[in-house]
Amino acid sequence: MFGGAVAAPGPRGSGGVGATATRASATATGISAIVIPTSGYGWCAPQPVRSPSLVTMIDRLLAPHAGRGAVLRLLFGAALASAWLAACGGAAATTTVPAGGAGSSAAGDASHGGGAPTQSLPRLSTKQLAGARVIYAYAGLRPPASLLSQIRHGDVGGVIFFGSNVSSLAQIHGVVGRLQAAAKVSPTHLPLLLMTDQEGGQVRRLPGAPVKSEKQIGEQRNATRAASRAGTGAGRLLASVGMNVNLAPVLDVYRTAGDFDDQFQRSYSSDPAKVARLGSAFVRAQQRTGVAATVKHFPGLGAASASQNTDERPVTLHVPLSQLRSIDERPFQSAVGAGTKLVMTSWAVYPALDRSRPAGLSSKVIGGELRTRLGFKGATITDSIDAGALEHYGGLGNRAVLAARAGADLILCSQPSSGAQGSSVVRALAHAISTGTVGRSATRAAVSRILALRRHP
Repeated sequence: MFGGAVAAPGPRGSGGVGATATRASATATGISAIVIPTSGYGWCAPQPVRSPSLVTMIDRLLAPHAGRGAVLRLLFGAALASAWLAACGGAAATTTVPAGGAGSSAAGDASHGGGAPTQSLPRLSTKQLAGARVIYAYAGLRPPASLLSQIRHGDVGGVIFFGSNVSSLAQIHGVVGRLQAAAKVSPTHLPLLLMTDQEGGQVRRLPGAPVKSEKQIGEQRNATRAASRAGTGAGRLLASVGMNVNLAPVLDVYRTAGDFDDQFQRSYSSDPAKVARLGSAFVRAQQRTGVAATVKHFPGLGAASASQNTDERPVTLHVPLSQLRSIDERPFQSAVGAGTKLVMTSWAVYPALDRSRPAGLSSKVIGGELRTRLGFKGATITDSIDAGALEHYGGLGNRAVLAARAGADLILCSQPSSGAQGSSVVRALAHAISTGTVGRSATRAAVSRILALRRHP
């Protein structure tokens, strides 16, 4: 996928979870330590902080009750701690839910939490739970007022930018500021996921690094260093304008010269070991700048011919399972080990994994291969939901529901418009959640991963 139109002629498509918690542990005197959040608004990640002065204060208040028994004193101490936290703005209403794992989903709905730890989740309406999973796009240089309003109401998870949204670095920096200001007053008070495709070469939305394409990097004498520099350059550039997610690198292992990936120089090599090494170097370097990496297009589009473009039409790749795992999935396995924050799935069908459904609509691919076999615990994101490859799967809302049921966390609505595409997907997801078509526990697990990413891109 290219995530939208490229600057030059070409195709169009594009972890750890930190829980906020308050707890008190009992000792002979009632309380030994309090874990408090450093930010009442959750704008930056809450961290455990020991507060001896608070403990001392509570011990003094409990002293007159020394004869009332340990249990009563513990309850009284916990109430005092809770009141203190509320007064400091750290006691926002939250509900603790499982962030994933087997058995956490409703019947008929795949939940692939990847073993993530328990995560505190803000109290969100069904519409807000749906909205947190949707990435919007808009047309022109200014985000519409309707989008800003939706962000303030908590109905948006993020925004993708294309070349048509950017006139200069200063201009897009200002736009990012407006979007994040709106997010700050939303129910979660967390930054949006603001993303673009800054792969390098022909696929760049912002002027600047990385200038070289993946293929050019792969041809360098010290290719690993070049890939690392490209990751650093992309991360620093996006961070300088306030973006926090890059839909890169591409980890497809191309097969023949001029095929789908190679014609636009979007693959490092036809050698899976080399793609794995260079892709992981890019991921590590970029994420050190604070910008999350997205490896794509799982389980790989390297076998696609020049005419097999999932943005335009359905594509089936008849690759034997042994080759899929030893060639196409190998770079993704390395990237998971390198800590990539996101994985984007392909819209191609892989009969060796699922005979009927595209990878992004298949629980066998997302839950089986990616979550279980490769052990990925981060956030998954679809390719563009309006892709031609999905023409047999109904409207955008139905496609989004199928993707969510398969285990996709984020739904990418990349059609630049007034936001109507994203809004229609949110409505469809909210209805599916309310009727049980998409399990509520699976939804909350997905949103937990998304909010964790928004705290720590």
